[in-house]
Amino acid sequence: ENNRAPGNTCLKACSLLNLPERDWRDASQVGSKGCGANMRVVPVGLVPGWTDEERAGAAQLQSALTHGHPTALAASDLTARAVHLLAAGTEVTGLVGRLRSYALENRTRYHERWLGDLWMRTSSDASPESFIARGWDECLAVLDRLAAALRSPSPETDPCLTTGDGWIAEEALATALQCFLLFPDEPLLALRRAACTRGDSDSIACLAGAFAGAHLGADVWPRDWEGRIEYRDELLAFGTLWDA
Repeated sequence: ENNRAPGNTCLKACSLLNLPERDWRDASQVGSKGCGANMRVVPVGLVPGWTDEERAGAAQLQSALTHGHPTALAASDLTARAVHLLAAGTEVTGLVGRLRSYALENRTRYHERWLGDLWMRTSSDASPESFIARGWDECLAVLDRLAAALRSPSPETDPCLTTGDGWIAEEALATALQCFLLFPDEPLLALRRAACTRGDSDSIACLAGAFAGAHLGADVWPRDWEGRIEYRDELLAFGTLWDA
């Protein structure tokens, strides 16, 4: 079982390639919670057959490889969770509440098998539980802002004004969710609302589109968009391997 741990796989690869062995945690930016952490995590939410622990651990690990801040880890976990719930048919009206409950349930759960001693790369945390709790607390705060915004929805108002500009992971999650939840059955409007924001609009639109696609399925997007996807052939090849 230990040989299947992510860190051991990396070390074995370095050995085979005759490369110097380095711990990936040394490269992680533990002070960074940029939205790249969760903008790329969507596929984790779509993997079939994973347990909740595997999905959470994989989501946090892919963030930690570059963005090791606890809020980046928690926001990536929540993003994958939202995609998973939507793809499974969760009602959109209860989505924010379910994400908040998930955050509370996992507030002090540190995935050591996936993250190892990443928490020790900071000087401000006395335990792995206090490290990860900092991230979940920031995510809970932005989910509260999202819930407040949705109580008085205003599609014409820039969502960044209520849930943030999206440059950081928790705000990218909340603002993208707001765009999606303003138009849950109108994906093109949700995407347009996300793209026409003052903040990190491409990242917000990326996530909003992912939520809409998970909820409604890939067929909701215009067919002519497929031919304009950058690296389309390479992505299709990866998709074939994924399906296999």
